[in-house]
Amino acid sequence: MRIVNCTLLFLLLSIFVEAQETYIPSAENLQNREQFQDMKFGVFIHWGLYSMPGDGEWIMHNKNIHYAEYARLARGFYPSAFDAEEWVADVKAAGANYICITSRHHDGFSMFGTRQSPFNIVEATPFGRDVIAELAAACHREGIRLHFYYSLLDWSRNDYFPLGRTGRGVGRNQQGEWESYHRFMLGQLTELLTHYGEIGAIWFDGMWDQPADFDWRMREIYDHIHTLQPGCLIINNHHLAPLEGEDGQTFEKDLPGQNSSGYSGTATVGSLPLETCETMNRNWGYSLTDRDYKSSEELIRYLVRAAGNNANLLMNVGPRPDGTFPERAVERYRAMGEWLKIYGETIYGTRGGPIAPHPWGVTTQKGETIFVHILEPEDELLFLPLEGVEVGMARWFADGDMVPFTRVPGGILLQTGSLPHATDHVVEIQLQ
Repeated sequence: MRIVNCTLLFLLLSIFVEAQETYIPSAENLQNREQFQDMKFGVFIHWGLYSMPGDGEWIMHNKNIHYAEYARLARGFYPSAFDAEEWVADVKAAGANYICITSRHHDGFSMFGTRQSPFNIVEATPFGRDVIAELAAACHREGIRLHFYYSLLDWSRNDYFPLGRTGRGVGRNQQGEWESYHRFMLGQLTELLTHYGEIGAIWFDGMWDQPADFDWRMREIYDHIHTLQPGCLIINNHHLAPLEGEDGQTFEKDLPGQNSSGYSGTATVGSLPLETCETMNRNWGYSLTDRDYKSSEELIRYLVRAAGNNANLLMNVGPRPDGTFPERAVERYRAMGEWLKIYGETIYGTRGGPIAPHPWGVTTQKGETIFVHILEPEDELLFLPLEGVEVGMARWFADGDMVPFTRVPGGILLQTGSLPHATDHVVEIQLQ
């Protein structure tokens, strides 16, 4: 009997382990994945104590600022002009559908009222307000989905040990207890997923700080999140192929499959919903001297190319320490919003089209409609390899004028004529 019981117990344990290893997303999660892909455009917000010196979000590491001295910044952090309603209004004017904000960045300062550490905006600053709570309330009122960026590393805590590749010059101890840090993270994630309503996604960053074989116990963290909010998507900026338990894949400063920034050399594009995140200028966090903003045209075209690569665009802004968005960022967002008022149908709710991205542009698709985005016209004729499908009609999306085309072996040939410079020339093709 004991042998039988032991065998049965072993089988049950084996089934339990196997069940743990196989992540089965909930119906709500799958629905949220579809909605996430439909949204196409989000605003990334990097804001924290690092905004005060105005030299980017990595200043603590870059300048080797002792963590105790860095913590003193909190005594002067008073974002008197912060207005969550104004932020959400600017996001809506941009045509964006979701916000991803830094709840805690690598410096370890929490931008929400956490009980896990006094190093947070409510307890450590004279401001004393939970900006995440205010933003969450504004987002829920206005129908903007809220995602939380969450750093896996921490330059201010001694229990973030072993030390990672970064933050080695900020005065932390050379020893610590990882179990303590793990419990800290689980506690904060519990707060974020139980105090601020429905959350669209947890967006992790920092896994790259430790060696490739380091055990972050990510599956335990992922399962904890899905237990609290089964529909919450998990996205991890680890520059790898998707891991078990994740619900989306992001690419930093690159479109899926590209590696121009050097971060995605080993990132195989998976089958999960895709996203690419990018800066308007050169920094994620606020920088006093960085005025190297991309033009509105560049940003719109990047949004279009992201959609043509079947990905969302998460476009960043670094608010000032007083809580306001830089005027140049607001101008760029509004320009994107004005363009989307006209061309949003060719972006929202679409998926990457049937034609692979080319230097001339990309395609997006919604049902039986293909949108051809001509960004860099190369000729008066454009060959589209639409073999095996029947094209019923082609017209310019902006004014409805017909675009002549001829059927040729392997597809169709659009007769676009000579096109003047424009942000995007869009041809709408209806399939039969």
